[in-house]
This record gives sequence, structure tokens and C-alpha cells, in this order.
Amino acid sequence: MYKEYFKRVLDFCVALVTLTMLSPVFLIVMIGLYFANQGKPFFFQARPGLNEKIFKIIKFKTMNDKKDAEGRLLPDAERLTTIGSFVRKTSLDEIPQLINVLRGDMSLIGPRPLLEQYLPLYNKHQLRRHDVRPGITGWAQVNGRNAISWQKKFDYDIWYVDNLSFVLDLKILFLTVKKVIVREGISQEGQATMEMFKGNN
Repeated sequence: MYKEYFKRVLDFCVALVTLTMLSPVFLIVMIGLYFANQGKPFFFQARPGLNEKIFKIIKFKTMNDKKDAEGRLLPDAERLTTIGSFVRKTSLDEIPQLINVLRGDMSLIGPRPLLEQYLPLYNKHQLRRHDVRPGITGWAQVNGRNAISWQKKFDYDIWYVDNLSFVLDLKILFLTVKKVIVREGISQEGQATMEMFKGNN
């Protein structure tokens, strides 16, 4: 009952209240990133959601679009702006995803929505992460976030799918607050976020 109905109702209500409460912060960050990113405070990207349905995720844009001499984007770590680094470390870049939650694209809690290009690289086990709506935070995020391996991350995602419950979501929510405060697992060593997934060896 919780998975099929109450989770969605709870997501909508909590997202609406939270977005309203954080609206002053939302506006301040948006203005700051507007000037830091030449008028582009938001980042939109296609991501696979529930049942692999593609949607546009909304985040605050923490990296600029600087390219090398050959027209290729510079590495993430080199494009991360000063204000973008602060916004990412404090997880403020996730706030716009509350709009995705209101629209039904995402849940507050669930496997993080990854890149669309990864879909053909998943095995059947890993594809099961799309049996539920993706989340702003999830079981993998409170167990290492970007500092763990891809295999470990997928294992955590599938474990969540198989054990989804109100109590588990509540636990993940409290652990997320703790992670944000201590700023753990934001990136892998030498990366601004996490290295690309290249498939299963």
C-alpha cells in the first residue's frame, strides 16, 4: 500500500512544503549562479526514471561550459565554479529536483537517476533500479554516495527496490541530513563527482 499509493502522496506533500520553505534560498542560489554561469543558473538533462521512461532532471548548474582548444568540455573538476563548489558541497544543487518530485518524475527517496547513455550498459539485475521512481537521495547515497564503486552502488539500489518501506525511507531521510552536515562521499578521489560508468566487465 505504501509503495503503490502513500509514497507518492507523501512525496508530493513534503516536496511542496519543503520547496515553499526553501524558496528564499532557492532565489538566492539562482541569482548567484545566474551571474556565475553567464545567465544559466539551471542544468537540464535527460534521465531514465520509472520503467526507464525518460524525463528532464532539473538541478542548479554548478559547472561552467569551458572547453579546450579542440572544442571539448574540460574535466568536471576544472569547470566547477567557486559558488558551484559550495552549492554542491551543501547539496543545495538538489533543491530544483523538488519540482521533478511534484511533477511525478521522481520521488524524495529512491535510486539516483543516472545518465540515459548508461541504459544499454546495464545487466538485467542493474535494470531493476528502474522498478521504482528515482530519488533525490537513496540507500546508495547514505552508504557512500559518489565515493563507492559502481557495483556497490547498484547493489544498494537493488536492495532498496526489494526492501522499500516507509520505515526505510524515514531512515534514509535522517541519514541524508547527517551526510549533508558532515559532507561525506560527495566525490571520488580525483573527480568532481564520480567517474563515468563504462559497463560490466
